[in-house]
Amino acid sequence: MPEGLSASEVGEKIAEHREHAEHAEHAGGGDAHAGHRRHERTISIIEAVILSIVALMAAWSGYSAAKWSTHASLLLDQSSSTRNEANVNEIQATQIRTLDSVSFNAAEGAYLSGNVALFRLTLKRMRPGYRPAVNAWLATHPLKNPHAPPDPSYMPQYHIPQEAAARVQNAQADVYNTEGQNAANTGDKYVRLTVLLAAVLFLVGIGSRFPVPVARYGLISVAGVLLVVCIVQLLGLPGPPS
Repeated sequence: MPEGLSASEVGEKIAEHREHAEHAEHAGGGDAHAGHRRHERTISIIEAVILSIVALMAAWSGYSAAKWSTHASLLLDQSSSTRNEANVNEIQATQIRTLDSVSFNAAEGAYLSGNVALFRLTLKRMRPGYRPAVNAWLATHPLKNPHAPPDPSYMPQYHIPQEAAARVQNAQADVYNTEGQNAANTGDKYVRLTVLLAAVLFLVGIGSRFPVPVARYGLISVAGVLLVVCIVQLLGLPGPPS
């Protein structure tokens, strides 16, 4: 969807304004109308300058809004994909934790039944990443030490790589999401700026149709104030992302 004012709209307004100014200049005749023609020429120049500034700002604002909108979409897509990867790692981590618990229960049952061979076999078949935690837990003499951890999963040596990866990916997804929201807000500010520029274009365009000078000057003044507001807002906005 195109953002902002189109170049053809602004160009049409400038062409209409030039035709109206030329018509007004040739409408009167004689020295009695010389002063009026000078005022008419001056205000026409001011209107042309305002329209030119609006054309440049509208083009820049529309381009920036489109760039920020695209940037926001890319960041939000990255956040979604990273979050999906984190979910996959969390599921795998839960499965690994369940497998470790099952293997520990099997070893515990073999030990309580007095089957030393089966106990050694269950220890041997444990997940390689689980064995250091089990050995460290056994070194605490859990049957005699009341302060020993309940099971090996409470030991510092117990690590599941997928859990750590999921935490990192969730944190990164949050960063992407925050940056995407900020980029979308910046794009909305550029769109709002374009709406104000359209109002300036409308006031200048309709003002050139008024034969009463006071009304025309009033509309030009309002358009000038709005244009200053637009310039201040534009200077406070970041440029388009690379």
